Formats: sequence, structure tokens, C-alpha cells
Amino acid sequence: MGVWDSILRGGGGGGGRRFIKRKDSDAGEAGRALEELRGSLYNEFHTSEGAKRQQQRFCGPSVALTFNFFVAVGIIMANKMVMGAVGFNFPVALSLIHYIAAWVLMAVLKAFYLLPIAPPSKSTPFSSLFALGAVMSFSTGLANISLKHNSVGFYQMAKIAVTPTIVAAEFILFKKKVSLRKVITLAVVSCGVAVATVTDLEFNLFGACVAVAWIIPSAVNKILWSNLQQSGNWTALALMWKTTPITVFFFLVLMPLLDPPGLLSFNWNIQNSSAIMISALFGFLLQWSGALALGATSALAHVVLGQFKTIVIMLSSYLVFNSDPGFTSLCGAIIALGGMSVYTYLGLKESASGGKRAPSTSRQNSHLLKSKVIVDGEKPETRPIDSKWQQTSQAQNAP
Repeated sequence: MGVWDSILRGGGGGGGRRFIKRKDSDAGEAGRALEELRGSLYNEFHTSEGAKRQQQRFCGPSVALTFNFFVAVGIIMANKMVMGAVGFNFPVALSLIHYIAAWVLMAVLKAFYLLPIAPPSKSTPFSSLFALGAVMSFSTGLANISLKHNSVGFYQMAKIAVTPTIVAAEFILFKKKVSLRKVITLAVVSCGVAVATVTDLEFNLFGACVAVAWIIPSAVNKILWSNLQQSGNWTALALMWKTTPITVFFFLVLMPLLDPPGLLSFNWNIQNSSAIMISALFGFLLQWSGALALGATSALAHVVLGQFKTIVIMLSSYLVFNSDPGFTSLCGAIIALGGMSVYTYLGLKESASGGKRAPSTSRQNSHLLKSKVIVDGEKPETRPIDSKWQQTSQAQNAP
């Protein structure tokens, strides 16, 4: 103690005190840095804004569209096995199993804190989520009925009609316009797909009414998925978690009306059940990849991707399995692929031009706003540097 007291009281006392203060200052800075890191990690993994940034960072348009393409091809093979080899001829019940399996898988993710956080309930009205869940069930159910009562050609014509319906609906609902070059390209794509795939047009009054009734829910379904993710902080999994129970409810109502009897008497052995569960896994991946693609691109881009899948499957059958679709169908497929290439080029060009304008805007905003990170679930404060009277305002974006 004598040595320590002499240091503090003697000529080196000031240096000793400065040494202690410097240590305390360093410890304080280290603590603040740790808290800032902790708050940043909390924002990235435990808020809807952070989850949305992670989805945009790791799953851009090319990744989402490629993921959706391969999963769609896989579920076609899985469903052919289920409805062909297994003999499970209950399409609405199969869709119901898909959505129940998806909900169970998401519940497991939520139990392990791996499910992304949903935005605050005030940010999205329940009516929007309810509408999305309802149109999802009607879109799937009416598509199955249309395929059952119509020829493949008429069904494909109904799918092609979804494209102009989306253009018209987005203009009516959101005043969103499509450039003339894109309109011409979409018309070329639709004509090419029609020539390639529409080989028979057997007309059935009931089937035609169902096909026409299916077009609007299918278009609205894609528009809502895309709009809710792009206008808010919704991620694909968070939106699926909120809407899947609503879809399951409507499937339970539609299944007795649309499916043939005999579901309970089906042979639920291990082999058949395993095939159905594989199809259900692909169903979850298809729903997830479709939601990612719609969130990363647009409803129109997703429709074009669906038409691209149809053309690729037809050409694969021609090249691999030596099927003969005919010279006219091959010419239509080539025209459609050319139109899709031009549409993709136009989309990338618009994205590049929009990306060039975005950085200048973000730099201007960065000089005006300074955001405080969220620590332990506190609401973030947005403090303009230039205006002192606005420093007490708080942003209401915290979950």
C-alpha cells in the first residue's frame, strides 16, 4: 500500500490517475463496441427487417428463379409417381397434405428459432393475409378441376390468359404500367407457348367456366405474394407461416366437394405413404421457392418462368425420350424461348438502370438520417442530424 500511495501522491500521481482513466476509457469503448455488435446481430437475425435483408442478400432473382425451376421439375416427377404408380387420385387432398407438411416443417423451424420474424401486425392488415390464404386454395383447387374437366390444350390456354390478367390487375390496383417493349415480348411469348403446347381444344361448358374462374385467383395470388414481400418487410417463410393455416382451412372445405370419394379406403402402406411424403416435401420446397421468386422479381416474371418450364419439359421429352411434338410445336417453342430471352434482357436492363439511380438516393438519405441499432428489442430511433427539434422522434419499425 505504501508504494501504491506514494505513486498516487507523488510526482507520478497524475500519470497514475491518467493511466487508470485511460484503462476505464478503453474498457468503456470495448463495452460499447460489444453492445453495438450485439445489437447489429440482433437486428440481422431477430427482426423482420434483418431477415428481409438476409433473404435479399443470399437469394437474389437468379437464385430464386433457378431454385423454383428445379423444384417445379422435381414435383412434376414426384406427383406423376404418386398419381400414377401409387394411384393416389385425390389432387385436392394431395395439395392439403402438401400444405400441412409445410406447416409442420415451419413449426419445427420456429421451435428452433430458425423461422424469420414476421413484421408487426399493424403493418399488414389481417384482411390481406386472409385474402392471400384464400386465393391460394382457390387457385390450386380450381386448377385441379380445370385440368380434370378440360383438355390439356384448353388448360394451357387458360394459363396463357393469366399473363394479360396480371398486367390489367396490377394497373387497376397499383397503377403499375408495363413498357410497350415488354408488352410486345409477352405477346410473342404467349403466342409461341400457345403454338407449342395447344394441340387440342376440346370445349366443355363446365370446364370452360372453371378455367375462366381460375384465371383471376391465379393472377391475384401471384400479385399478392409479390406485393406483400416487396412493399413490407415480409420474408417468404414468414408470410407462408401466417397464410398456410388459412389455406389449409379452405382446402378442408373444398376437399369433400372437389375430390372423388374413397380417400379413407386408400391403401396407406409404408411404400405409398413414403411416396406421398416425398411429394409433400417437394410441395413445401415449391411453395417456398415460388414465394422467393415472387418476392425477388414480379408476378409477370414468375408467369414467364412457368411458361419456360413448360417449353423446357416439352423439348426435354423430344430430345431425351424421342417424343414427336411436331414441327409446328417445335417452331412455337423456339419462338417462345426467343421471346423469353428478350424479356429477361429487358428486365435486367431495367434493374441495372434502377440500381444506378438507387445509390445516389441512398447517399443523400445517409447524410440526413442516423439510425440507432436495436438492443434487447428496443424500438430504433431515427435521428436527423441537421434538425435538433426532430431528435426525439422514433421510427415505428421495430417488431
